[in-house]
Amino acid sequence: MKKEKTVDFHIKWGWHAISRMYNAYAAQFDITMAIGYVLLNVDLDEGTPATKIGPLLGMEPRSLVRMLKNLEERGLIRREVDGNDKRFVRIFLTDTGREKREMARDGVIQFNNLIRENIPLDKLVVFFDVIKDINRLVEEENAKIKAAESEELTLD
Repeated sequence: MKKEKTVDFHIKWGWHAISRMYNAYAAQFDITMAIGYVLLNVDLDEGTPATKIGPLLGMEPRSLVRMLKNLEERGLIRREVDGNDKRFVRIFLTDTGREKREMARDGVIQFNNLIRENIPLDKLVVFFDVIKDINRLVEEENAKIKAAESEELTLD
């Protein structure tokens, strides 16, 4: 099968184009797409537990630790020990972090408006249905793989 005929090629190709566009946009504000995503996923009022940010973004713990350290050094976030449970750290945005978050948010809105203005709603509805089905199938396959791995471990 030629790569151009595979579903994953088109998903990855599309995502890379979007990623390049977001990074070019974010660079104007001295941030990256990844920084923008982290900032967008921090609750403005309550902060967000550090342990929740990684799964929201699909980041590995090591990458997340590096990213949070970078954001803290740049003055975009601050860490606070959770008042109810001292084992948890909440991430809050600084004033500068809030400003950069708003810039990232504007970029996401601009892109989505561009898509909605140029692609008919009926096509977007089909796209969302298809991508939802693809994600469900991928999750089912991942669950099967994990179950098989777990079974192998118990048999050893």
